[in-house]
Amino acid sequence: MSAMIITTTPTIEGRSIVEYKGIVTGEAILGTNIFRDIFAGIRDLVGGRSASYEQVLREARETALREVEQEARRLGANAVVGVDIDYENVSTGSSGSMLMVSVSGTAVVVR
Repeated sequence: MSAMIITTTPTIEGRSIVEYKGIVTGEAILGTNIFRDIFAGIRDLVGGRSASYEQVLREARETALREVEQEARRLGANAVVGVDIDYENVSTGSSGSMLMVSVSGTAVVVR
């Protein structure tokens, strides 16, 4: 299995797009727990970075990108161009929040 090229640009330098396979998407929604929320809130008050949230976001992004790659392969593509990554915080009331990452792009065949 050859490596899938995934890029935010509309083209790939040195390659020609020979076929458009369609739009592909991937989503990942991950829950955060109350302790992470509390410690992230404290860190937000005093400044600095929240390593726990960064790790959750990284995992969600990687999951969504894997879904995009799998869908592109299923369509017979060897690249995805024009990738857009969006992040959302979805509140679930008093029980905490969910982090959602959505990725979309165009599956293509390049030579």
